[in-house]
Amino acid sequence: MLRELETDFETDREATVAGGADERTVGPPTRQPPAASAPPPAAANPGTDATASHSAGTPATSVAPAGSPRSAPPAGGTFAALRVPNYRRFMTGQIISMCGTWMQTIALGWLVLSLGASGTMLGVVTAAQFLPVLLVGAYGGLVADRANTRALLITTASLQATLAAVLGVLVITHVVALWMVVVFAALLGLTQAADNPARQSFVQEMVGPETLPNAVTLNSVTMNAARVVGPAIAGLLITLIGTGTCFLLNALSFAAVIVALIRLDRAALRPKPRLTKAPGQIREGFHYAVRTAGIRIPLMMMVITGTLAYEFQVTLPLVARETFHGTAATYSLLTGAMGAGAGAVVGGLLVARRRLTGVRSLVVIAAVFGVLILATAAAPSLPLVVGALVLTGAASVAFISTGNATVQLSSEPRMRGRVMALWSIAFIGTTPVGGPIAGTVAQALGARAGLVLAGVAALVSAAIGLASLRRADAARPVSAAARPTPSSG
Repeated sequence: MLRELETDFETDREATVAGGADERTVGPPTRQPPAASAPPPAAANPGTDATASHSAGTPATSVAPAGSPRSAPPAGGTFAALRVPNYRRFMTGQIISMCGTWMQTIALGWLVLSLGASGTMLGVVTAAQFLPVLLVGAYGGLVADRANTRALLITTASLQATLAAVLGVLVITHVVALWMVVVFAALLGLTQAADNPARQSFVQEMVGPETLPNAVTLNSVTMNAARVVGPAIAGLLITLIGTGTCFLLNALSFAAVIVALIRLDRAALRPKPRLTKAPGQIREGFHYAVRTAGIRIPLMMMVITGTLAYEFQVTLPLVARETFHGTAATYSLLTGAMGAGAGAVVGGLLVARRRLTGVRSLVVIAAVFGVLILATAAAPSLPLVVGALVLTGAASVAFISTGNATVQLSSEPRMRGRVMALWSIAFIGTTPVGGPIAGTVAQALGARAGLVLAGVAALVSAAIGLASLRRADAARPVSAAARPTPSSG
């Protein structure tokens, strides 16, 4: 079955809307934008696909067929998006900021454990951070559709910098308590509820729909490169100084993003059309996503993997401490391995060059992702776990990038902010449910059990995605030309 799918990797067509405006992009932890006002029609790929089918009466968005061949690499090759000056400036600031964010991620997990908390409590803190995304993430998408994206991103970056600075001071002055960490996580989650859909949709404002898949993947590669640098610095700082310095440096790193946003050439942006305030717009976005197969199926898959597979911030600290009796440096090594260049970066660059999108591609990648997580859980030694995590990181980049691009290219420009908010909810907002589950399983059955749960979840999502795709294919109307001609007489 996988072999059948592997020969059928697809690339979705860019969304085309008559007289439409910019497209937006979304995806897990990278910034991506809406399309420009009146983008050029996307090049048509042969055939139509269930991944983009809409119910009757819904404006059609062209997306490559589920079985369509891979498209040629985008103009400019693997690094096409970097030819855009605004994108280049933004990504420079983003790299610095993401290094700081990963430093904070490592420090936060280690701070919770150093305050005497259990694996379950670590899951609770993680849930507190992402619960706002689940509860108000849809409103964040609506704000992203209505607001000036650049101004909104400057605001959210400033708020996140302030929160990091405050927690850093509390830690350094030895005033911090566990309840303060929970409050910090919740406030951070509130800012991310608005920040995630806005920054994901902002990428398309910089590069346009033609280069969007490439930009989305390069964003993921950037995040994983930061995943190497940030944890490495954090492990060293925590060992030598303590966790407080990591929070302060993260606060400082947001200055790079803010400066980059201020220095963008606004005349070269492709600003999205502002959504006029009207009742029922959140409900409209949800219904649109449900009836569009190219959005619905990736969202279902991400809900499953986002809930139970992407809980590495819970399982990896426990693997480091409980399984290998390590320190913060061990935890940093494991986290960095998932973003190591040998796997994640190379895998991401391959996706960037091939522009893999579509549900079939996503199903295959999810299955590979699940197998690699299970291999990580079964690895008997620290070096083998590190090696398995490198490959797991590559599959993770491919899964996030492919799902992100598929959802965005299946969406109409006017719906993209709300659709991408649903993607963020599926990816990040499910953590309040999955975090405590993963933490409890790992605490009760061992840290490796949390990884087994993650691997099984990814495989289940692949199976559900495949079944849903086949149902969508079966429900697709047969064209008149393909119908058998009735016999005469």
